[in-house]
Amino acid sequence: MSTVDCPALLVAAPSSGSGKTSVTAALARHFAHQGKRVRVFKTGPDFIDPGILECASGAPVYQLDLWMVGEMECRRLLAAAARAADLILIEGAMGLFDGTPSSADLAAHFGIPVLAVIDASAQAQTFGALAWGLASYRSGLPFAGVLANRVGGPGHADMLKTSLPGTIQWLGWMPHEREAGLPERHLGLVLADEQHDLNAKLDQLAGALVLDDALQPAPARFAVPDIAAPPLLLQGRHIAIARDQAFAFIYRANLDLLSALGATLEFFSPLADSRLPQADAYYFPGGYPELHLDGLSANTGLRDNLRAAHATGKPILAECGGMMALFDAITDIEGRRRPAWGLLPGEVKMQARLGGLGLQSIGLPEGTLRGHTFHYSTTETSLAPLVTAVKQSGTEGEAVYRRGRLTASYLHTYWPSNPQAAAALFLP
Repeated sequence: MSTVDCPALLVAAPSSGSGKTSVTAALARHFAHQGKRVRVFKTGPDFIDPGILECASGAPVYQLDLWMVGEMECRRLLAAAARAADLILIEGAMGLFDGTPSSADLAAHFGIPVLAVIDASAQAQTFGALAWGLASYRSGLPFAGVLANRVGGPGHADMLKTSLPGTIQWLGWMPHEREAGLPERHLGLVLADEQHDLNAKLDQLAGALVLDDALQPAPARFAVPDIAAPPLLLQGRHIAIARDQAFAFIYRANLDLLSALGATLEFFSPLADSRLPQADAYYFPGGYPELHLDGLSANTGLRDNLRAAHATGKPILAECGGMMALFDAITDIEGRRRPAWGLLPGEVKMQARLGGLGLQSIGLPEGTLRGHTFHYSTTETSLAPLVTAVKQSGTEGEAVYRRGRLTASYLHTYWPSNPQAAAALFLP
């Protein structure tokens, strides 16, 4: 097996909310401004952060996860990036050791040094103890050093730096930049397409970075797997995909796979287009339909076209927010109820507490697919599930509904986990 080398860092933290996305984006923009070709990945099944990181780096961002994506596909994605880039950055998920698999598992498996981002806004010398814990907790973990985030100024930075044991490298710091903060909502950061000043914010973040000369990422070696191209199971199939601010949670790898399977893709906006495109099959991904209830409810032309397409037996796949729009009605967090598109019997209600979260797999008649769920709504329906997904723990997960050739679930499936099963969802 051949190999390819490329400098790489996995940007991790002790916990969520430490500023990993801001620091990763700032690093990507900083090195891009230096003329380096930067490729960025996101650990875990995240849709929102990749949009920010794509804007920061100017290159496509893919997910890496040893369970959902799989070891071989992760290896293929990393090797392809290493061939094209001068630097690979990987933003971790949650805390460094959180989850199964964790960001630390990914770093150890591929030999990628960890850059630990620590929120130092309320810390002094304890910063050194926390850094030592992250570096020492797991034997053999490649550890590049630490970067302090939300630092009060040069004096605070010096205090943090001198707290470090001699075995841990200080890599720099980021000041508390309130003006450049990336805005959030209930599922995470606000989508990149909705932040009209995002480029200015990223430039501000990159300019605020104070990097030590020691931040010289070492090359990591990536094996190039020998993977055959998938069969052209969707050759000649025309698939229309909803994509706008209401339906934005799409894995780039899923689109790549559809194209590799031979499909022709067309995108449309249920918020802006009054008619459904003519196609052989339709995909409604997740997103924020609850934030656009009036517009979606009022789009009766597209609704009627969709009902007609369903009645003729055209395959339709709807996931999470896409599924929500297909029920009879949606009630938002403020109690406003609006009619939806009525392909599925029942109602969706938003709530303040989490309705589902985590990696799951579904055993469909077409085959088993892996994916992820993350939602703040519940459904009430008389429709019996076709199957029920299984969590990593082995317990019961999300329901999967089927009505004719319509398949719907809260689960966001990652199609490269089983290309043949994914293709079958879009076939008659």
